[in-house]
Amino acid sequence: MLKLYYAPGTCALASHIALEYAGAPYEAVRLDFKAQQQRSPEYLKINPKGRVPALVTDRGALTETPALLLYIAQAWPAAQLAPLDDPFALAKMNEFNSYLCSTVHPYHAHGARGSRWSDDAAAIESMKKKVPQTMGESFTLIEEQFFKGPWVLGERMSTCDLYLYTIARWLKGDGVDPARFPRVADMAARLEQQPQVQKVLAAQQAG
Repeated sequence: MLKLYYAPGTCALASHIALEYAGAPYEAVRLDFKAQQQRSPEYLKINPKGRVPALVTDRGALTETPALLLYIAQAWPAAQLAPLDDPFALAKMNEFNSYLCSTVHPYHAHGARGSRWSDDAAAIESMKKKVPQTMGESFTLIEEQFFKGPWVLGERMSTCDLYLYTIARWLKGDGVDPARFPRVADMAARLEQQPQVQKVLAAQQAG
């Protein structure tokens, strides 16, 4: 059985939802960030980065959301979470997920975790102030250029939607009105009606 390590409010939500859609046998293990469980010796043996998500498989642990999403999609192809039969479309999926991971997520992290990049208080405060702009600009790019509709890649839902949904949930806290991005908002609303998503959200809220 797979074991997913997560914390509520993090990007691990995307992988958690993907596992549910895939019908994969898994156990979700919640880490208490306030208690610094992600820095515990036990967890650092699983993920030396001290972050979530981490997915423990029978072949070892996987980290980084794009990698987990691709693994789940390929391991359970019947769930159709990725265009596995189309190399170009699959590359576009990975391109989009990589953008969320390498660019959009760091923009968000500048708000609460500026100390990752600087020890200077003024610089950290400057990064916080920049978050509404950078998050807004990145979602404008997604809305206008990358989002084919009705799902990110077009007619078929993919891991891109699960990942984008996860990060879109952070917009209000980042000082960005989600209503600015109606296509993304519509996708997110449709996902939230799905039983798989509702089950995971309830589980994470319950702890």
